[in-house]
Amino acid sequence: MHELVLFPKKEKIQLPLKDADIIYYPNFLQSQEASDLFQKLLEKTKWREDEIKVFGKTYKQPRLTALYGNNGNPYSYSGITMTPLPFPSEIEKLKHQIEKKTNESFTTVLLNLYRDGNDSNGWHSDDEQELGENPVIASVSLGAKRYFHLKYKRDKKLTYKILLDHGSLLLMKGTTQENWLHQIPKSKKIKQSRINLTFRSIV
Repeated sequence: MHELVLFPKKEKIQLPLKDADIIYYPNFLQSQEASDLFQKLLEKTKWREDEIKVFGKTYKQPRLTALYGNNGNPYSYSGITMTPLPFPSEIEKLKHQIEKKTNESFTTVLLNLYRDGNDSNGWHSDDEQELGENPVIASVSLGAKRYFHLKYKRDKKLTYKILLDHGSLLLMKGTTQENWLHQIPKSKKIKQSRINLTFRSIV
């Protein structure tokens, strides 16, 4: 497992992964700005707890979610279909900040609330049909630091992990979703909450 050593003064870091294009911005938001946004989203978001089916059995999804967008297009994954609510002002502002930084555009954001280290997100790729070919995913992390694991699809021994900091931005584009799986694993050490906003375009 290769792990990135962070240098806080760097504005952006290109992850050294084959058949992928992933850029990490460790200080995308200032600490206080990120903390204020975390608190607003924690309190104001209409969080939902869905059920997922795994091998015929039904479980509560190990995190809370919400979907916002500007075109009304639904998003489906793991047997769950979500219809977006209109963007709140603070998320609309964040979307514009990301678009200015990355020169990309987005229609929709999926929010995940990891209440503590017991909440997680299993191995997957963001490659649903409605995202189109080579989707661009911009992921902002707020709150508790969590490890983001990556695994190459054609060689499961080829792995990578990066600690996503409070206020950071991770941009995945190109053939990343085609070639790599990613996850947020459980961690008994983590007691604090984390909010993750994943911006994408639904076509």
